[in-house]
Amino acid sequence: MKNYLVTGAAGFIGFHISKALLERGDAVTGYDNLNEYYDVSLKHKRLDLLKEHSRFNFVKGALEDVKLVSETIGLGFDAIIHLAAQAGVRYSLLHPETYIFSNLVGTFNILESAKANKISHLLFASSSSVYGANEKMPFSVEDKTDSPITLYAATKKSNELMAYSYSNLFGLPTTGLRFFTVYGPFGRPDMALFKFTKNIMEDKPIEIYNNGDIYRDFTYIDDIVKGVVELLEKSSALSTKPPFAVYNIGNNSPVKLLDFVSCIEDVLGKKAEIIYKPMQLGDVYKTYADIDKLIADTGFKPTTELKVGIRKFVEWYREYYRADFNEKNFAK
Repeated sequence: MKNYLVTGAAGFIGFHISKALLERGDAVTGYDNLNEYYDVSLKHKRLDLLKEHSRFNFVKGALEDVKLVSETIGLGFDAIIHLAAQAGVRYSLLHPETYIFSNLVGTFNILESAKANKISHLLFASSSSVYGANEKMPFSVEDKTDSPITLYAATKKSNELMAYSYSNLFGLPTTGLRFFTVYGPFGRPDMALFKFTKNIMEDKPIEIYNNGDIYRDFTYIDDIVKGVVELLEKSSALSTKPPFAVYNIGNNSPVKLLDFVSCIEDVLGKKAEIIYKPMQLGDVYKTYADIDKLIADTGFKPTTELKVGIRKFVEWYREYYRADFNEKNFAK
């Protein structure tokens, strides 16, 4: 049995990773501030499920609380999976200061305490947004990422630079995880699949940007979890000098947004009312993950087909919210 610290454990990805580690027999301490960026009851439900495991402990606190971060990491862990951050590209346009405190100051505190406690491996969440408006496809971890087009992306790129410096100066093994459009059960309400499913089921319109001519490398949560768990032991950061590595974790198969909506319609057996809008500030045209490095180092490649993943989300949504719509409409 190993002992892990997972920051952001009440969040979407943090919950699923914590759950997977607990189910394989490990111990997990979750750290989260339970902020109100979206419905806190969803975060509490995730925590309730994790607390069903006797090997799960929870610490409520902000990343900016340097004393609490230091005390928590001082308990001793085999590795840290740092996922806590202020999420959302569009939200960063309205509340930029939140990203500075949570994503920059918070990650600095994690790095400092990880260094002081000689943590053997720190994995941290980055994002496909670091590629900015890069037109070279697919996005490779070897590509330059020095032109972020949003503050959110800039903080994630900054996290990578900060981690690299700690690896180089202090020998702290760090692995950056560039996630690509994650979706699945217990997902965030501000993400496209959640919003589209909710509105279609409630006979409300959905908003589609750039006339639907946008592509995303949608990645099912189980594939994200498998990739991260594999990298706990197999990241090249554990054997290179400096001990630093970055990986794309994506489906390696971009989907046009209108095709994504059609897939949701097929699963629901119900058509969407669409309102077309221009491209939003901060959006990119296409994301597409090159996962050659992930495959080479771990042997793992995401396998979940889009319609399978969407159906699993819809089944969860209907059960969780006791969604009431005609049973015969739901495509099996």
